[in-house]
Amino acid sequence: MKTIIAAYSGVLRGTGSSILSALQDLFWLSKSKVEKQLQIISVLQWVLTFLVMGIACTLILMYILCTDCWAIAALYLAWLVFDWNTPKKGGRRSEWVRNWAIWRYFRDYFPIRLVKTHNLLTTRNYIFGYHPHGIMGLGAFCNFSTEATGVSQKFPGIRPYLATLAGNFRMPILRDYLMSGGICPVNRDSIDYILSKNGSGNAIIIVVGGAAESLNCTPGKNSVTLRNRKGFVKLALRHGADLVPVYSFGENEVYKQVIFEEGSWGRWVQKKFQKHIGFAPCIFHGRGLFSSNTWGLLPYSKPITTVVGEPITIPKIDNPSQKEVDFYHSVYVDSLIKLFDKYKGRFGLPETEVLEVN
Repeated sequence: MKTIIAAYSGVLRGTGSSILSALQDLFWLSKSKVEKQLQIISVLQWVLTFLVMGIACTLILMYILCTDCWAIAALYLAWLVFDWNTPKKGGRRSEWVRNWAIWRYFRDYFPIRLVKTHNLLTTRNYIFGYHPHGIMGLGAFCNFSTEATGVSQKFPGIRPYLATLAGNFRMPILRDYLMSGGICPVNRDSIDYILSKNGSGNAIIIVVGGAAESLNCTPGKNSVTLRNRKGFVKLALRHGADLVPVYSFGENEVYKQVIFEEGSWGRWVQKKFQKHIGFAPCIFHGRGLFSSNTWGLLPYSKPITTVVGEPITIPKIDNPSQKEVDFYHSVYVDSLIKLFDKYKGRFGLPETEVLEVN
């Protein structure tokens, strides 16, 4: 009898251990699923912000003006007029917003990494040339407009400012949201202020290829629009700001788009939008909200690794000649190609891969 009871107790203990183990497995599985859903939500909110927040906030403000709550909208518009030039004067960054937990989930969705190759002096100002643009510049945003990848820890004393279309800062609410992350307009007034009236230790990140480059981004292609983009070099010379090449491996992998050939009606429409509005409409898709096997607005969860290269020392020349601009532009192009060639093998590209500079 004692033998039977002992055996039965052993079975119970074994069964209990199995149940506990199963519950633990279930718990960790649930935690993993919750984290994945939080990652999806964090990316979805950013994509919707990128695509519709400006228009949506404008329409909501106009609607409120037509309701009994019109005074609220009127007060905001009055403050907007008073605050209109703030984006041109360094903006209004918020370390609280830059450190939101949502950005860490955003980072882990892909995941996104920031790689430092050289130290940056806090006594200098910098212009980072970010390549490639991709569809939405996801790596540029995560690395330089949030603290998710530790930009402030990797480059202590350096204040990053991601430059984007000035038109975004004419949109109510959206402008304040962008400024809170340290985003500024990509125009001469804004850049001149940051590099000349904001002390040292500033780094302006310019996505050099812009809308034109986004039209050619597609998975498996590493090309940049840079050959005739020299305005950022001239700005660097005028302010004596060092140039820093930055390449983001994987930026072109997260969306698929329809590429219209040169001379086609689709490319003609895109170029007209680019010329008159500042951005080029792309026909693209990622994965669906509930399945990676369906089409949707969510980017594919492909790794993005942003490598910050060695700074190029730039002299201060108030009125640089075209010859001087061309010289430092060629130095920059060579540095970008060397950066790409040095790190391409580490991030999944064959050693035979060549960076196409257009």
